[in-house]
Amino acid sequence: MTAAVWVSHLRKRYRRRVAVDGVSFAVARGEVLGLLGPNGAGKTTVIKMMLGLVRPDAGEVMLLGRPHTDPRSRERVGYLPELFRYQPWLTADEVLRLHVHLSGLTIGDRDRRDSLALAGLADRGGDRVGGFSKGMQQRLGLAVALVARPDLVVLDEPTSALDPLGRADVRDLLLSLRERQVAVLLNSHLIGEVERVCDRVMILDRGRVAASGTLPELLGRRELRLTLTEVGPEAAALLTPGTRDGDRFTVAMPPDVPALIADLVKAGARVHAVEPARVSLEERLLAILRTSHEEHP
Repeated sequence: MTAAVWVSHLRKRYRRRVAVDGVSFAVARGEVLGLLGPNGAGKTTVIKMMLGLVRPDAGEVMLLGRPHTDPRSRERVGYLPELFRYQPWLTADEVLRLHVHLSGLTIGDRDRRDSLALAGLADRGGDRVGGFSKGMQQRLGLAVALVARPDLVVLDEPTSALDPLGRADVRDLLLSLRERQVAVLLNSHLIGEVERVCDRVMILDRGRVAASGTLPELLGRRELRLTLTEVGPEAAALLTPGTRDGDRFTVAMPPDVPALIADLVKAGARVHAVEPARVSLEERLLAILRTSHEEHP
């Protein structure tokens, strides 16, 4: 099946500063791709070039099987920008009506109500936007992005103004979009959110792709850390290969942890603690950025 997003060697320069330098990636249908990187890494510029809001200096973009220069490529794309602003004199439902009208699509009353409900505004459709908090306006932006039942959703910092409950709602929403085979490109500074919902992650640094891959590929193997005493040769053999630091042992995650613990006890070891471990996405991100800065000072 054709990828929902295909980007090849995008470049963008603003005077002397290169904002995006040869970025390439793809997003499959039903996949959530997380976009990470420090401020000024080029994430929002990549999104704007994808959607035709900024003209690239070089590179190609295909959206849902069409060149991004074709207006029809964006008919089935939902977008929540980082800086969202809506007319304060309109009601939430009127904002949806306006965006539906601008899109040229035919969207019924039920679809508008459904999108408001998905965004947690089921009972606020008749309220004026001027009375909404920033978090509620961001929820309205989600409703705007979803109202046309898009096949591709692009979210630029979608939880920046939301409280913890709102962030949990967005996580559930992203998982439901994935189940419906909707492709999602998520740009977020909240690493925990990305780690929870994304199938793959792309890390940008100074306009370049510093790393990309699935979470297991980026984070490495899962490990098991054990605190043991009275570890004789028989027990030590069960923990080979692995590493030891005093009473702490680290081994690759075995397929059956309880069986390993039982074998260690049988071998005479005393088990004081057992904990799964793997480098966090935040730790991996910082390491990748440090390496990128060392290689490209």
